[in-house]
Amino acid sequence: MKVRPLAIVLSVGAMTAATAASAQGAGAQDFLAKAIKGDNSEIMLGSMAAERGASPALRAYGQTLHDDHSHAREQAVPLAQRMGVTVPTEPMPEAASERNKLEGLHGRAFDHEFASYMVKDHKKDIADFEREARQSGPTADLAKQTLPVLHKHLAMAERLSHGSR
Repeated sequence: MKVRPLAIVLSVGAMTAATAASAQGAGAQDFLAKAIKGDNSEIMLGSMAAERGASPALRAYGQTLHDDHSHAREQAVPLAQRMGVTVPTEPMPEAASERNKLEGLHGRAFDHEFASYMVKDHKKDIADFEREARQSGPTADLAKQTLPVLHKHLAMAERLSHGSR
């Protein structure tokens, strides 16, 4: 007879642990989908800057964004597939809006807008990746691995932003 209450306690404990793991998994899956959309965004905008930037420094930065985020995406996609996350092919909505804005700009105005956007965007991305890096698991490991590259991109964007005024 004492087995039943213990079985109920164990079942409730197992359900609570499963619910917590599922919630953490959903957060990790959401992070991963958003990170891939971010990579898609940086690849798209980086290509645009590499082609249309007025200054050689901004064109080089655009190419760096394209290359680094292509590499990051190559690492994130297999993880997403293992986790059952549908791999996004679209950019973040803000990046699509920024692309539309940039299409109407040329010369120094293009460079200034692009660099300013990249400063804001990378600050936001770094905050998201730092939050995920405090967790545990494969997405936290990915976030920890990616953070130095995001910091590098932010520093480059800040230098470009100050130089394009």
